[in-house]
Amino acid sequence: GILLGNWQQGRAAYKTELQARQQARAAEPVLELTPSTRLGPDDEFRSVRLQGEFVAGWPVFLANRPMGSGSSAQSGFYLAMPFKIAGSDQHVLVLRGWMPRPAGAEYGKLPAFATPAGQLMLKGRVVSGAGKVMELGEGPPLAPGALVQNLTPEELARASGLDLQPFLVQQTQAAGRRDALARDWPAPDAGIDKHRGYAFQWYALAALALLFYVIT
Repeated sequence: GILLGNWQQGRAAYKTELQARQQARAAEPVLELTPSTRLGPDDEFRSVRLQGEFVAGWPVFLANRPMGSGSSAQSGFYLAMPFKIAGSDQHVLVLRGWMPRPAGAEYGKLPAFATPAGQLMLKGRVVSGAGKVMELGEGPPLAPGALVQNLTPEELARASGLDLQPFLVQQTQAAGRRDALARDWPAPDAGIDKHRGYAFQWYALAALALLFYVIT
């Protein structure tokens, strides 16, 4: 019980640190992301702007990504797509947004979406990953239109042959009038109070176990 309580406290401390880092990065000027830009771990959550175009032939869908919480949560997908930086062969993996799972549709049935053609200015936020969900067994081969549980730039680079930067960009603004994707990205501070509550429960259970041992 004590070890599990300590683990929950550690998760709360980690998310508190992420929250402080995001607030600090949000106060910094928007960074122009060019082929020569090199980002490090300290640049996570930095707002960026980049010129280029989507590689429309390589959409990938991340499954089990609900939107909302509690009884109002709705199941859906994240749409990820490579974005080619103008004037180079470098690409960035962009999390374009969230799409709801069609009501009553079988697993794997994906909703329609639109991809803007040609050059555009994309605004977003640098993140280290798309968030990892539990995955049982080996997923399907990574291919255009694949529905997967988790995805990294390195995996997509190997499958597609594209030169991808080792980070992702969460798109924060619509790209085109037909862009209907939701972009209410989960905050890194989500669940801090929940972790602290769980920690208290585990510590209380450890105390009750000790008390029961002393009495009996």
